Order: sequence, then structure tokens, then C-alpha cells
Amino acid sequence: MAANNLPAGIDKEQAFGMAETEMEYRVELFNRLAQTCFNKCVDKRYKESELNMGENTCIDRCVSKYWQVNSMIGQMLGAGGRPPM
Repeated sequence: MAANNLPAGIDKEQAFGMAETEMEYRVELFNRLAQTCFNKCVDKRYKESELNMGENTCIDRCVSKYWQVNSMIGQMLGAGGRPPM
């Protein structure tokens, strides 16, 4: 991030701190998504070395719904808690 692209009132250290916080949030989000969808979709008694068609479909839908809900929550928080229009 170039210093001349920073918003007014934000110095380089603050920008790096914000970027670090954002990265931690994204890693936590990914880990929760992976754990949630794995627990929901993958049979605990591993019968095959690869995911079967049902597990693949379940994971695809789970991830899609997780991102949709995350996006809706982000929009609501950005709009001051009001539901998106």
C-alpha cells in the first residue's frame, strides 16, 4: 500500500495495523467456514479417500450459503443495522 494512497488522517503504521486485523478476520472466517461445512457435509466414517458426489454438493451449497449470509450481515452492519433493501 503506497503512502500517497492512504485516506486522510491514516499513517502507515495504522494502515498496517488495519491490514493485519483484516487478515486475521479473513483467516478466522475461512477456518470457521471450513470447519462448519466439513462437520455438516463429510461423513465421520471415512469410506473413501475422496469426497463423493453428495459431499461435494453439500460443501458447495454450504460455502455458498455461508458467503451469502456473511455478505448480508456485512451489508446490515454497514447500513447501521438496517436490513438490505
